[in-house]
Amino acid sequence: MLSRSTAVLWHAAYRRTVLAAFNTVPFYRQRWALEGRTEPTLVEGRTGTHDGASHPEELLRVLVDLVPLAGGEAEYDPARGLGQVLPVARRPRSGTLVVIVDREITRPPADLPNGVRGAALHPDLFAGAEESAVVAELLGALRRRRPVLAVGGDKELSGLISVLPAESSHLVYRLPHRSVSDLDGALYGVLHDPLLGYLGALRECGRWHLDHRRVYARRTRGGLAFTLLKQRSPMFVDVLVDGGVRGDVRWCPRHGTPVVST
Repeated sequence: MLSRSTAVLWHAAYRRTVLAAFNTVPFYRQRWALEGRTEPTLVEGRTGTHDGASHPEELLRVLVDLVPLAGGEAEYDPARGLGQVLPVARRPRSGTLVVIVDREITRPPADLPNGVRGAALHPDLFAGAEESAVVAELLGALRRRRPVLAVGGDKELSGLISVLPAESSHLVYRLPHRSVSDLDGALYGVLHDPLLGYLGALRECGRWHLDHRRVYARRTRGGLAFTLLKQRSPMFVDVLVDGGVRGDVRWCPRHGTPVVST
């Protein structure tokens, strides 16, 4: 079981991210200097609002202040991380076409495995399916019996299937988005947040596993707060997804890696 060593490395990566954010990112430096932190404590004896965590609505208003002083991107990517969580939920074979069906995701995922093609489809294009290049590619893949994986909300995935030919729509494997607030009762899917991207997936053990090499989660007074460990600009540290959801971060007894529950 790797939980002990994994936990040490996971917490250490989080602390490095927090310190880097405090030292180099205007938003966090100002916020934490005024309100303090709990882990690690940067202002002794002060915990701050929500134990130092922030609501996504606030972060969206100050994206430029989430860029390190040395410079970087000020644009977030809601498709971030899909290539890392897909193998957990549904490992795509070479030649698979992965289509994200979501109004907020306009660019295809950039981190898919080699040999896997990605695309993004806006649900409003369903009505004019014949005019959509993505739908045309999807139909072509189905005609050639290439594997197709559709990722998105339940409603959006159902809408996509409704515009496909009945004789081939069953060939599309649907992988639904799940938010932190609706994990209970979900039988499969990927954990997604519109700001942070893909955070984890449901494994065969029935637990929601985080992409722990790139995502950290902790409990705060405001709910579960998530941190992107690898993204350096814009930096997202301790974000209260879904407005703040009460939950737990534990360790999977089977895999020895962190899981979340609500």
